[in-house]
Amino acid sequence: MNVLALQHDIVWEDKPANHAVVERMLAKARPAPGDLVVLAELFDTGFSMNLERIVDGATVPWARRVAVDLDVNVLCGHAERAEDSKGRNRATLVDRNGRDIGWYDKIHPFSFGRESTFYGGGQRLLLRRVEDAVVCPLICYDLRFPELWRIAAFAGAEVFLIGASWPATRQAHWRALCIARAIENQAYVVAVNRVGSDPFLPYTGGSIVVSPRGEVVAEADDRAATLRAALDLAALRAWRAEFPALRDLRREHLGTIVVDSGIA
Repeated sequence: MNVLALQHDIVWEDKPANHAVVERMLAKARPAPGDLVVLAELFDTGFSMNLERIVDGATVPWARRVAVDLDVNVLCGHAERAEDSKGRNRATLVDRNGRDIGWYDKIHPFSFGRESTFYGGGQRLLLRRVEDAVVCPLICYDLRFPELWRIAAFAGAEVFLIGASWPATRQAHWRALCIARAIENQAYVVAVNRVGSDPFLPYTGGSIVVSPRGEVVAEADDRAATLRAALDLAALRAWRAEFPALRDLRREHLGTIVVDSGIA
């Protein structure tokens, strides 16, 4: 499986401008058919709490068009509104035929940044097969909660896809946690952060792809960048068979959470 992780500045609450940025990056990157394009958390608005402005239903149709036009799979972060009137910080997975094959709502809204005042938390994990890999999308602050990752890995996740708006002040945590999550779950981690700034915080990127052994496969600095990586799933499966940490996991000591698994 080949992935492209797009790290870019985000024009505040301006979807057309951000869609244009991503389209230019993809035109330059020239992804191959079947590649997986991973975008940051709320990639086309920034980390905004202004639901009246940013929930407009425009993001996923745009992603469908990009997927079909370029023959790629796309994971895009966007905001939706739920029946409880609160927002949901969502990642939607679109396949290369332009079909929505699943969505994940961020389970852990970031209370320190008041996200939980405006957004409710999701209730389930998502696993889907994309090309030949079982992927699990998670979002930003979820990186600090290893229980989610363990449950997903136990359910079959091989590649974790993380979109984030992770601020510069905690950049060291970002890198350390991405590597730790890959090692402990014997999985690839494809983690996409933004650069630039919003009205409140600066962001220094550091998007990263980490192997199941904890090796850094690709890493960006603090500038806009497209990370491209080939994920060796045969090596992943061989490592899990050789060093059976996941098989040794005592499932009864994990918590419970619903896993929406469409990987049969």
